[in-house]
Amino acid sequence: MNKKVCAFVFNHFTNDARVLRECSALAEVGYEVDLIALHDDSPTLPKKERREEGFNVIRVNNRLPFGIYHLVYFTGKIMNAIKKSSAMKILAVLLVLAGLFFATIPTIIIAIIIGLFGNRYMKVLLTRGYNILQMIGYGLKKDYDVYHANDLNTLPQGIICAKLFKKSKLIYDSHEVQSSRSGYENPIFGKIEKFCIRYIDIMIHENNTRAKYTQDLYDIEYPEVIHNYPFVSKPEENLSVNLNERLGLPKDEPILLYQGGIQKGRGLELIVKATPLFKKGTVVFIGDGKIKPTLLQMVDEQKLHDRIKFIDKVPVDELLSYTRNAYLGFQILNNINFNHYSASSNKLFEYLMSGVPVVACSFPEIQKVAEGEHTGVCVDSHDINSIAEGVNYLLDHPEERNEMSQNCLVARHKYNWDEEKKVFIGIYDKVLNNKQKQLAS
Repeated sequence: MNKKVCAFVFNHFTNDARVLRECSALAEVGYEVDLIALHDDSPTLPKKERREEGFNVIRVNNRLPFGIYHLVYFTGKIMNAIKKSSAMKILAVLLVLAGLFFATIPTIIIAIIIGLFGNRYMKVLLTRGYNILQMIGYGLKKDYDVYHANDLNTLPQGIICAKLFKKSKLIYDSHEVQSSRSGYENPIFGKIEKFCIRYIDIMIHENNTRAKYTQDLYDIEYPEVIHNYPFVSKPEENLSVNLNERLGLPKDEPILLYQGGIQKGRGLELIVKATPLFKKGTVVFIGDGKIKPTLLQMVDEQKLHDRIKFIDKVPVDELLSYTRNAYLGFQILNNINFNHYSASSNKLFEYLMSGVPVVACSFPEIQKVAEGEHTGVCVDSHDINSIAEGVNYLLDHPEERNEMSQNCLVARHKYNWDEEKKVFIGIYDKVLNNKQKQLAS
């Protein structure tokens, strides 16, 4: 009988390259894989699907049921009115009594929490709780041999399924440094991870810098390492996308590309500021994110519409056909936390796979590839003059840039998923062999 794996991911699984690679690798060697993700309420996104790669995707509802949503909304209105009223205590007592009268203990709990934290936070809390409960429900429908939690926001689901209700193995695949990353500044996340980590069987990290950091932080065994290497591909053979033509640019116009999330801490505002210092070329951003409106406003204010273009995010299986058009690619993270400092990230290797040299930050994992393989130049990612120097160096030295491009095409046979997935499957063999030994004893 094939071994069964239940993987959790707290996104819509529409553009998650790492999770796609891992689930595909498991299915390829005979595992039965169910991936539980979130739905985005789009009518075009299936709730359940059988992927051509050989695994199943189940997406749970990402919106509170109609009745609960309105209960939260109106309870929040009442509590906000209570806060502003001089008769706050009397009204609070009346609300609790009403809850008791209708025998709805959840109403009392909701009222109290809304009173403490506000309606907006309560809605988020309830929605996340609803997501998690659905994930756990699907996770318990089968007898899975292994549960695979992608990132901290699915680790509780994995622990509850694997350790509380089942006697299964639990793999914790941390794609980020949970204790030091954007959006996770509150130290509570590190404490949660430290508590939860005691229940896992094996931890996976994305590179050695992060693995060593986590080992030292929590005094645990050195985590396994699975890098963010893409599938081997040859996008130079796919001529389906002509980016210069699509953007109305001359054929010989160098495209200076950034692809990925348009988020803070990635040096994107500095790219915009540095653009007037680039001797030539058009900056192209491919992707979406929270600070995209900020970048658009900067372009308007500095009148850079002829130098900077934007394209919405494209499906992951089409992305490299865009990437291959670039003269160079940007990977200039800012050192705002250890997660950024220790990153290597998908896009670094997507540039590599496409033969696109990089202008990169001088952080350890990125510098190791850019300078170690001579596939790009490293700059001070906090300094627009340094960024401009890196760009202009590649523009002024086309022969060296072309040499770097060829180095990328050589290095892609080293930094690729075909090799890395062997390590990944080995981790599963290790986990399940330990389980067999325990059952035999």
